[in-house]
Amino acid sequence: MAGGWAKDDAVTEQIDSTVEDGLARVRSRLPKGESRSHCAECGDAIPQARREALPGVRLCLACQEEADREAAMDIGGYNRRGSKDSQLR
Repeated sequence: MAGGWAKDDAVTEQIDSTVEDGLARVRSRLPKGESRSHCAECGDAIPQARREALPGVRLCLACQEEADREAAMDIGGYNRRGSKDSQLR
């Protein structure tokens, strides 16, 4: 149920748009190209199974986990609506 000038499915569109933005962000971080045989960070060998499972991989599992932890700290929430009452919630 939308109010004011908003269309009836405005909330659904907002949710869909937020999900699409999140998926685009994740997809942009996926590795591309040929996998490396050794980690770009520490130089350890990357197991063949990992290289086959994730084409374009550049980091060993330990370095990838660290990079994922750092990336998770950088992602902050944002207010798509931008109205003052939604910022107060």
